[in-house]
Amino acid sequence: MNKRKTADRNAWEPRSRARRRALQALYQWRMTDQAINDILVQFRETQDFKGVDDDYFEQLVRGVERSSPELATQLDEFMDRELARCDLMEQLVLLISAWQLRNEPETPGAVVLDEAADLANRFGSAQTHSYVTAVLDRAARAWGALPAAPAGE
Repeated sequence: MNKRKTADRNAWEPRSRARRRALQALYQWRMTDQAINDILVQFRETQDFKGVDDDYFEQLVRGVERSSPELATQLDEFMDRELARCDLMEQLVLLISAWQLRNEPETPGAVVLDEAADLANRFGSAQTHSYVTAVLDRAARAWGALPAAPAGE
């Protein structure tokens, strides 16, 4: 890897780590119905946050918590089934990524999709990566975060 790619990756790593921690915190929230504030405190006390963009972690967790129903509705048109019928990890990766696509115009859509693929590979089932990528690619194009697909695709 050349120096520039290494530097670029190092600059993004705190946010990548924040996404991983946010996925885990949101998973706990959905599994336990514990209050988000309590989960945030618990994560900061028990998880290694070295190299994690803590502000971004909280922004993702609170953003998804607040807007999950709206994001699920927005994702519906790009899915072959309701979000609630997806595996929980698929749901959460889709929600985090949709939140980013809708609320972070400064983050390139390609980065959001790459990070979603990484989360899906790390935490999802074997099929999660393909499904999440397909749904998010369609959503990102429709929402203007990626160029429109050429005609016929």
